[in-house]
Amino acid sequence: MANNNITTPARYDFVGSFLRPQALKEAKIALKAKLISSEEYDKIVNEEIVKVVAKQKELGYHIITDGEFRRTFWHLDFMWGFEGVEHAHTGNGVQFNDELAVLDDTYLTGKIKAKQHPFVEYFKFLKQFEDENTVAKYTIPAPAQMYQQFIVPANYANTRRFYPTNEELIQDIGKAYQDVIRQFYEAGCRNLQLDDCTWGAIVGDAAKQRYQSLGIDIESVKAQLLQVNNLALEGKPADMTITSHICRGNYHSTYFTSGAYDSVADYVFAKENVDALFLEYDDERSGGFAPLEKVSADKKVVLGLITTKSAILEKKDEIIARIYEATKYIPLERLYLSPQCGFASCEIGNKLTEEEQWEKLKLVKEIATKVWGEN
Repeated sequence: MANNNITTPARYDFVGSFLRPQALKEAKIALKAKLISSEEYDKIVNEEIVKVVAKQKELGYHIITDGEFRRTFWHLDFMWGFEGVEHAHTGNGVQFNDELAVLDDTYLTGKIKAKQHPFVEYFKFLKQFEDENTVAKYTIPAPAQMYQQFIVPANYANTRRFYPTNEELIQDIGKAYQDVIRQFYEAGCRNLQLDDCTWGAIVGDAAKQRYQSLGIDIESVKAQLLQVNNLALEGKPADMTITSHICRGNYHSTYFTSGAYDSVADYVFAKENVDALFLEYDDERSGGFAPLEKVSADKKVVLGLITTKSAILEKKDEIIARIYEATKYIPLERLYLSPQCGFASCEIGNKLTEEEQWEKLKLVKEIATKVWGEN
């Protein structure tokens, strides 16, 4: 059990997911073919988590995750842990830039309520590896992500069977999250990350046109995303750090949307009650740093300047120059560095090797150490 004051973000950090090792991929295939039992599969998962945690420590990182090795999808698996939510594999999915992201259909069968969430048990397994130099971080989808899941056109009519208004849905999601956050806290979790693609999906002209075609005011949608996230955070323990990672989609090295943060900065940067923002800034799709002016003074900002979508290593001097460019809007002491997203938001993973993945993390640490002089 750790006895330290380490909190997220660290000067050099990462979002959470890692490429699934070959042994884990083979075990999943064997499980589906009923060649091994679920108990045998769980044993292999545990073994691979032990290895990936050891690798994070070997690289000198102060934050550890389980690589999200227990889940198929970064977001949907968590939603399945609530009452009133069901899912089915139909071959459907969401169209990304270059390919269809095949995702389980996830829909309501009743009112959303918290129960003992399986992810809390997963966290307990991870927590045992904390030590005086490292602290465990757990990643879950943001409340806004769950809200969006049930109001998208494919789910809208079914959701209305249980929730006549969006406000009622927001209230139940917010309260269910409050319960689960409390469960994490009681299990010893002091660092929780909310992964949130909703802000990234609503930026840009394409989103504006899409909502206009549906007759929906895009500003009211932004207000609802902010409301559900902040409702979930009400009453959170004072000594629990909760951060948010904002992304534009990350599936097999493809992306979902493009657009700068300008149109959402007045909401999420200024008013969302998280302790830090992990922001995607790895290419021109993310726009410039000017919206960082809107970040409230109580938040830290983690610049996601290193891409996980490609094995090509960024040039150190160029990344350092970008960090200092961001200091026009946020003081250097409130800035941190990480990759822009996870390496395997879904089981399929991005198009690079495990060794290339670790080279990316080495680069993040080298750059951060040079800029901030912290080890």
